[in-house]
Amino acid sequence: MTPPLRLTLLAALSLAALTTPAAAGTDPWVRGWGLNTLGQLGNSSTVNQQTPAAVQGITRDDVREMSGGGGDGTAAAATAFAVALLKDGTVKSWGANALGQLGNGTLVGQTFPGTVAGLSGIAEISAGADHVLAVKGGRVLSWGSNATKQLGTGTDPTNPQKTPVPVQSLDKVRDVGAGCGFSVALRQDGTVWTWGNGVNGRLGTGNNTTRDTPQKVPDLVDVESLSVGCDHVLALTADGTVKAWGRNTEGQLGNDGVTDSNVPVDVAHLDAVAKVFATSTSSFAVLDDGSLVGWGKNDAKQLGDGTTANRTTPVPLDDIRGVQDIAGGADFTLAALDDGSVIGWGANASAQLGDGSTTVPAKTTAALPPGSAVTHVTTTKTGKSGFAY
Repeated sequence: MTPPLRLTLLAALSLAALTTPAAAGTDPWVRGWGLNTLGQLGNSSTVNQQTPAAVQGITRDDVREMSGGGGDGTAAAATAFAVALLKDGTVKSWGANALGQLGNGTLVGQTFPGTVAGLSGIAEISAGADHVLAVKGGRVLSWGSNATKQLGTGTDPTNPQKTPVPVQSLDKVRDVGAGCGFSVALRQDGTVWTWGNGVNGRLGTGNNTTRDTPQKVPDLVDVESLSVGCDHVLALTADGTVKAWGRNTEGQLGNDGVTDSNVPVDVAHLDAVAKVFATSTSSFAVLDDGSLVGWGKNDAKQLGDGTTANRTTPVPLDDIRGVQDIAGGADFTLAALDDGSVIGWGANASAQLGDGSTTVPAKTTAALPPGSAVTHVTTTKTGKSGFAY
């Protein structure tokens, strides 16, 4: 039977609200765009999205924190996925799962969000290249690949780990960051602890040794926040200075060099910092006056300074103001601004900037307009998918 015209129109309007970026200010959904070959956008399909599309069944008001993980790579090595921590303390996950990164007890991927069974009371979450960290009651849980001991289980060699397990010997944790094969935790006392792959000095402990349990980063105190890239770490201290360690081939440590560092070093020419953001291979800081600076890899214009030159010290990004949050994948960067918009810059061949095209913008382009009520962004760790919430 042919449905009444009024019902047909209502159905069409409902579909438009889920797929049209301009509707983001009036609809409640978390949105994703870019590559979707593994279902990492969570919209029950594997179709790439050039504009922000709704993640199935998750509203912005439900979400406390989101984190994108993995990357694209070859078909066999692709690991792109995402996790969402809801305000009720539960966690949902979707996307690739060949390494157990969805935490659902299987190695089967899924194209829509599913609840990680048995998890409740979670306060923080972070997705890395192929593993996830979560904080519960000051303790850290982990799941996914353990190939480089990034789960911190010590005596448990299980790889992969398909359900959450406790990280050994660590309590009073207030934040975590998962990188490419390694893990970082910030304790309530302002100290930083690391474990997993030590290559490039990414553990910050003075050597390149891989560790299966947490070790304190020496001579690093009063840390207020941290941000973890693929293989480098930024730490913001109480006095507004920034420390960095790990890989530095593209200048992502910002210390006017390109030599890796296995101990924290000062980011040069930088003080009065309010926020730091480590993207896959680049770094950004919002200063106390609201201005933005960036440094690190820039071959695809992912720093937003209009050039393709890597930067070994921070450069001002005068055209970008009002930044609330920044995230970046393999070759692009997204920012949530204080007017509710989302902008992006860098590579766009896979529509990872979400502006409806695959054209590289001169500097920045808009994925969501002002008034969209978005406050945060995330991307797959080393991939080409973005999210706004």
